[in-house]
Amino acid sequence: QVQLVESGGGSVQAGGSLRLSCAASGIPFSFYNMGWFRQAPGKEREFVAGISRSGGRTSYLDSVKGRFTISRDNAKNTVYLQMNSLKPEDTAVYYCAADRSSLLRIEAGSYDYWGQGTQVTVSS
Repeated sequence: QVQLVESGGGSVQAGGSLRLSCAASGIPFSFYNMGWFRQAPGKEREFVAGISRSGGRTSYLDSVKGRFTISRDNAKNTVYLQMNSLKPEDTAVYYCAADRSSLLRIEAGSYDYWGQGTQVTVSS
């Protein structure tokens, strides 16, 4: 049974930081590219950041570049999203996802497995 379990969400003021974690089980984690997506109320789910199997390649949504950092620990089957300088527009439910493809992709439909999501709320 595949499980992706996110944690670390919460409420912070603008300018604050949060670190999201996603623990994976039931898959050979090091064979999967991992991504973070978010969905705000009334909006479509959007790609935030992705990381390749080895961690050697990353990709980011333009609006989070320089503020967010994705990383992974294959020994712990965990992917992280460090979020700094948070803005109210970062408020959303954040999801981690796993993609078996060798390509680092940004389309949500390309990902094979999803977590249940964790809420991030940034107040001004």
